[in-house]
Amino acid sequence: MTGKTASPAKKPAPAVAKKKAAPAPKEGAAPKEGAALKEEAAPKEGAAPKEEAAPKEGTAPKEEAAPAPAPATEEPPVPEHPPEQPPAPTDESAPIPMEAGAEATPVPAEGSPAPSAEPPAPEPKLEKPKEEPPSCPLSLAVEEVSENSFTLTWKAPEQMGRAGLDGYVVEICKDGSSDWKAVNQEPFLSTRCTVPDLSSGDKIHVRVVAVSASGTSAPATLEQPVLIREILQLPKIRMPRHLRETYIRRVGDAVNIMIPFQGKPQPEVSWSKGGQPLDTNRINIRTTARDTIFYIRQAQRGDSGKYELTVHINGAEDKATLDIQVVEPPGPPQNLKLVDVWGFNVALEWTPPADNGNAEIKGYRVQKSDKKSGKWFTVLERCTRTSCTISDLIIGNTYSFRVFSENICGLSDSAAVASGVAHIEKTKTTYQSEKIPQRDMMEPPKFTQPLTDRTTTRGYSTHLFCSVRGFPQPKIIWLKNQMEIREDPKYIALIDQGVCSLEIRKPGPFDGGVYTCKAVNPLGEASVDCRLDVKGKMPK
Repeated sequence: MTGKTASPAKKPAPAVAKKKAAPAPKEGAAPKEGAALKEEAAPKEGAAPKEEAAPKEGTAPKEEAAPAPAPATEEPPVPEHPPEQPPAPTDESAPIPMEAGAEATPVPAEGSPAPSAEPPAPEPKLEKPKEEPPSCPLSLAVEEVSENSFTLTWKAPEQMGRAGLDGYVVEICKDGSSDWKAVNQEPFLSTRCTVPDLSSGDKIHVRVVAVSASGTSAPATLEQPVLIREILQLPKIRMPRHLRETYIRRVGDAVNIMIPFQGKPQPEVSWSKGGQPLDTNRINIRTTARDTIFYIRQAQRGDSGKYELTVHINGAEDKATLDIQVVEPPGPPQNLKLVDVWGFNVALEWTPPADNGNAEIKGYRVQKSDKKSGKWFTVLERCTRTSCTISDLIIGNTYSFRVFSENICGLSDSAAVASGVAHIEKTKTTYQSEKIPQRDMMEPPKFTQPLTDRTTTRGYSTHLFCSVRGFPQPKIIWLKNQMEIREDPKYIALIDQGVCSLEIRKPGPFDGGVYTCKAVNPLGEASVDCRLDVKGKMPK
């Protein structure tokens, strides 16, 4: 088949047939190219009608004048090459003949599926999304300009694409010209570029583009052209903070110091010590465009001193002083001697060492050793004076003493040892008791707390109290109405530490009266009295 299918032959119907032609398809989406089928236009024996031609791609079919009822259900789409339909029965009325060249509406046969009201829409083709090129580089700036070159810096673009960056291309153009030339033929990934071989006084326009597999970014440009000229900069030494003070090293250590400086054009650098050039046999100097290095392999005490660094450009200069101090441990103290020994104590004296190791003496360490053990023990550390007193020595022992000096490097390698020894002797002591004068403790009786008047209830026991002192201890006598109370079970008399008490058990009306406490010793007597009143009825 060739994409066109002839409609099945139908017998012509009489002209008086009343049946109308089948409804035309509604206006809808354009069918795929080649999917619609054209019917042959020539009718058989002048009675066959022409069928409507398939609409072109992208156009809708024309509507027929005759109204057509909508199909009840959506029918499947017409295949691209439908099978031939069987001829219609003879009793079916033939379609109304139409004029030549007119479009005819196809009539579906009975029992066959009706054609779809709307042809299927074409399936959209999935196109791969285009990868966008990277965005332009950021923060393009001039870092440095010299008499024949300049240096650019920039930052990576915000968007680099899926494939990533291949690199950057730097292009330059002289002011007044439109001829852009690439500085680098191949892209590079560095965000810093130096453009060389330029003439002094030129004005150069610059742009930088980012390159990736998906394309080239928009260029990043400078607002103003770069003027190629030498920028003068006064010389300046940037002395590190730790070198602004005295730089201390030990004998034998290496001295390696780097001091940066700045200035344009390239400054001249010179070192000196005491106004004289340096000894190149001991001191190595290496100078670059931005710093100078001072190096001594093994420092000696003779390397100590102040070194002057000078950086100058065409009459302008800057100076700095480097103070180096090479130190070593000090020598031992001198003239150590025992000054005095008494009791448990020893006094020592000495003089400072002859060699302080090219550093200040921080102090002295004093040690002792007894003859029995022979071991040295530290008594004093960092003693700042040249004399000391050592105490708490043990009686009967013999002691030796030595002293070390100390500076920033530590203790001296050897110590000064006292020539003599200190023997702590046992001293004979006699005890004499102190004569204490005997005090006369004799004292007549004296009441310190008198008796007090009391009122009590009949049948309830009561107590009378008073206090007395005296030596020898006085005898206590109790009286009632001036009558001595002897051994009567109704009364109980006690004395404890000078406190006298009298208990009256279940007093009655006849127990009331004046009670007297009398104290008597060989030196005299004393008495106190009180009144006791008994009230109320007997308790049941």
